[in-house]
Formats: sequence, structure tokens, C-alpha cells
Amino acid sequence: MAARRKTGNVTLKDIAQATGFSANTVSRALADKPDISEETKAVIREKASQMGYIANALASFLRSGVSRNIAILVGDISNPHFSVMVKEMQTLLQRRGYNSIIFNTEEKAAVEKQAITTSLSQNVDGIILCPAPGGEENIRFLQMHGKPFVMIGRHFSGEDASFVICDDVHGGYAAARYLLDRGHKDILFLNGPRGISSSAERLEGYRAALEEKGIAYRSELVQTVPVTSRRGTEKMRDILSQRAECTAVLVFNDILAWQVICILGELGRKVPEQCSVVGFDNIKYPYPVHLTSVSSSKTTMAKRSVEILLKKLEGQKGAGEECVVLETDVVEGGTVAVLNEKR
Repeated sequence: MAARRKTGNVTLKDIAQATGFSANTVSRALADKPDISEETKAVIREKASQMGYIANALASFLRSGVSRNIAILVGDISNPHFSVMVKEMQTLLQRRGYNSIIFNTEEKAAVEKQAITTSLSQNVDGIILCPAPGGEENIRFLQMHGKPFVMIGRHFSGEDASFVICDDVHGGYAAARYLLDRGHKDILFLNGPRGISSSAERLEGYRAALEEKGIAYRSELVQTVPVTSRRGTEKMRDILSQRAECTAVLVFNDILAWQVICILGELGRKVPEQCSVVGFDNIKYPYPVHLTSVSSSKTTMAKRSVEILLKKLEGQKGAGEECVVLETDVVEGGTVAVLNEKR
């Protein structure tokens, strides 16, 4: 009768018995300690692999106080703007020996609070988050617990905390000015909630561009819509159907901008012939016509946020709070037309 295979986790003692080394030597070899020869490490690693050894993360954390885990919190992982950044952050962290734990907050402060609490309970070493609207208390909660973190894409005024964002004031200005310079005066702005810093800052830029051109600001042309995919479709349809006089639509992000293009088509308005559309994020979609959009370097934001967090975790000199603002500009596509002055 064949011997039954031993069940349960393989321990350091099991590997020690199989190799003839002490459990302490096995432990130090698997931890890549310099006092163990490379030959011994190779023998122990090979045997550990053969036996299916899995390191006990909790035990390792209790010994070192380091989990090598980083939590990444974003509002809508289905939005390529976030997924591109998450992928870049994961890659960069993995190269430095860290694992990533991803949370989708659905742009809700309560869900974000739960994700932060779970992250803290999992003893993550640090957190990178795109804060949800109204999530100021969550940032203070993180500060209270002393957990290193970096905000990405958004920030809260008055909070002494690191962030990496794009220049949203200039982004809003550049987008509105781009449309104004092409003859558009009735520009509908479908903006995100006020609790999002980028919403407030893009609106500031939008208003500055109108003022510069001597065009009166009309509050009815600025409408707030949900920023997660598909949640605000009906509201946008209602707004667009009621604002047929508008010759252009400036939209909070590219995901929503493509929905706007679809809705305009359903309403019988061709883009850009009868209505121009500009988005934010400059996401590369596999559509026949490229969307005119405000650029923001997603890979640079991801890279800088990881760099700042790792400086904090590794105690590097000058690892205080850092505020990084990246340049933005309009990337021309095929969704904006020059308006005929006689229109």
C-alpha cells in the first residue's frame, strides 16, 4: 500500500530534517541572510520548493514588523484611467519586493473607510489611494494611525499629506479655451462632484477661460454627474436633451465623454458636426475617432506616487510630505469642430 502524503503546511523544521541543517540555518537561508553561503541557500531553497514550502507572512511580520504589502485604493477599477495606473504601480512595487492589494471604493467615502480599515488590519506597510468624494475624515483616520500613504489624482486642501496630481486648473482652462478658440460659446460642462478636488479645480479653469474671453459664466451650463461608469447615464441623457443649444460638451473624464457621444447619437446629434466633445485623461480607446482630451500622465503619476511612498517606508533622507503637480494640455482628436460663425 502506497504511503499517504503528509498533509498540512511544510514547516522550517520539516525542511531542516530533510536537508540536515538546523531550523535556524534554514530560516536565515530563506530570508537571504548574508551569513549563509550561497551554496547552502541554493540547497535549502531547492528543497523548500520541492516540499511546497509557503512562508508564514504573519510570523515574518511579527519578527520584522514589515509585511511587504501595499494597499492601492481607487474609485473605479473598470475605468482605464485607474487600471493603467494600478498596473504600473503593481509592476513598480513588485520590482522592489512588495505585493499589492487592490480595493475598489466605488467613489464612496464609506466604502473607502472600510477598505482602509481592512488594509490596516492586514498590516500593510503603506497605502496609495485616490480619495473618494467627501473622504477628508478617512485621510485624518490614516494620519491618526500613522500609516504612510500617498494620495494620487486628487487631494484635500489644508491636509498635510503627500499627493501626486495633474494641474487640473490649467486642464480646465486649456479645454475650455480650446473650444472657445474654435468658436464655441455655449459650452456645457458635465463635471464631477464638488468633493473631488479635480472637479473644483477644473471648474476654476473653465471659469477663467470664459472670463478671459469676455463671456459670462452661466451656472446652468455646469452640471454635476456621477463619475463612475454607467451610473449617470440617464442624468446625462436628460441634461443633453434639455441643452440642445450647446455646441460643445466638456466632460469630467473620457469614460463619461464616450457615453456622451453615444447619447448625442441617440438624440440625433452628430459629433463633431453638430456638437463637439472634450474629455479628460487622454485614454487610448480602440474607436474609429480619437477623442479630444486633456492629457495627464498616468504612468508618471503612478511612478511618482510609488517613489514617494517607498521613500517614507525605507526612511530615506528628505522623506517628508511631498506635493507633486504634473503638467496638463489638450491632445487633439477628432471630436471637436471649428464652429461656423454664421451658425
